[in-house]
Amino acid sequence: MTDHRRPRRRGQGELEAQVLSALREADGPATAGWVQERLGAGLAYTTVITILTRLLAKAAVTRERSGRSFVWTPVSDQAGLAAHKMRKLLDGESDREAVLASFVTSLDPDDEKLLRGLLGQAEDESDVGEAAEGQRDH
Repeated sequence: MTDHRRPRRRGQGELEAQVLSALREADGPATAGWVQERLGAGLAYTTVITILTRLLAKAAVTRERSGRSFVWTPVSDQAGLAAHKMRKLLDGESDREAVLASFVTSLDPDDEKLLRGLLGQAEDESDVGEAAEGQRDH
């Protein structure tokens, strides 16, 4: 008995992550064709171009002309891409305070502790930067 099921479809986010991962493995800027070969599994060239274009719009990759085509370079990693998505969602909401409050209260205790630590770190770095600015102004 042969199995006629279609291969599992990958979600857009999954493809974006795979394309970014492939680009990070490259020795330098890579072509869409190189990415397609790297990912294999019957992925169409046009699909790779579509994903790269979406990543470009999200500022996760850059591209520059190389002959008649483009070469692509990753700017963002997986964490940066997830942060971009979170920021985009937040920017689309009118009551940012309510969204952030709901987000923080839904975190498990370890994640909340981590977030508080990161916010404290950012505040400390901001204070150091402001102090240095103040010294230059005198």
